[in-house]
Amino acid sequence: MRLFSGAAVVSTLAASALALVGTGANPAGAAGKKFTVGFVVGAEADPFFQSMYVGASKEAKALGINLIWSGDPVDYSPATQLPIIQQVLAQKPNALVVAPTDTKALNSVMASAVKQGIPVFNVDSGSSVQSNITAWVTGNNVQGGQAAADALAAALKYKTACTKAHKCTVAVGVSSVTTSTDAARLLGFNQELKKKYPNITALNPVVSQSQPSVAQSGFSQDIAAHNLAGIFAIDGTDAEGAASAIAAAGSAGANIKVVGYDSYATNIANMQAGKLAAIVAQQPTLEGKLIIQYAYDRLVHKNAKGIPHLKTLPNILLTPQNCAKLCSTYVYTAS
Repeated sequence: MRLFSGAAVVSTLAASALALVGTGANPAGAAGKKFTVGFVVGAEADPFFQSMYVGASKEAKALGINLIWSGDPVDYSPATQLPIIQQVLAQKPNALVVAPTDTKALNSVMASAVKQGIPVFNVDSGSSVQSNITAWVTGNNVQGGQAAADALAAALKYKTACTKAHKCTVAVGVSSVTTSTDAARLLGFNQELKKKYPNITALNPVVSQSQPSVAQSGFSQDIAAHNLAGIFAIDGTDAEGAASAIAAAGSAGANIKVVGYDSYATNIANMQAGKLAAIVAQQPTLEGKLIIQYAYDRLVHKNAKGIPHLKTLPNILLTPQNCAKLCSTYVYTAS
């Protein structure tokens, strides 16, 4: 676990994303009071969360907020996240932001914070008990799963390659089956397959806990056991693992098409090299910026008036055809 206070790291991506939304708040409105906001993510080394930190820390600095940024370095699980939340709460923050790694397992600790008078916010993933949550900023994950299904079907040349007699089998990789984001993407993906692509069969998900090496191992097993046509990597670490598994498989993986989530620099490089057919990009820098803005507004005004309970941001589908125009804008960056 690492704790960061205050200082922001600014990037070209952060600047472009932050320009999209005004803060809606004036630091002078806090009457000189300096707020502390605890911010607990999942796997802190994940480029998605590193990019989120860029937006959160930039906004915190602009608003005079002391930001306590924390998360397990690599493990994406409620077992590791719970004690970190407890450690952050022990520092008595004025507000708490959590990207919960499970929809239910962390509800009690978040409810405890609310009882202590600490408003709680969700970012990226969400709690199943939203009555305790002041605001939740996330991507449109169901739509992202649907877009991934469409992109994968196109890459597979569905109409000619996937038939009733010869169905296409695809693997799926997730960080966790119990986090809201991955569950929603998987739902959207499966709904789209059922509705539009009945000749594609999806295997049970590989669960990686946001570790590319675990994803690679699981995909390698699927490649060995099945005649895979494609892979849907539901988050960035799974996309990295998929590319590595295909490379390690040699000729057995040569024709496997991959659609991945998250525009890591490595994933964009893999797409440009022909290893990924498409990437569903989120906007983590903007997510981090907005949730800090909402936390500040709640603390200054002492109520949630004017703060949307759910703010859903659109995804961007990156392809080899539009990468020259869009990839530099939406690549995740930690600086």
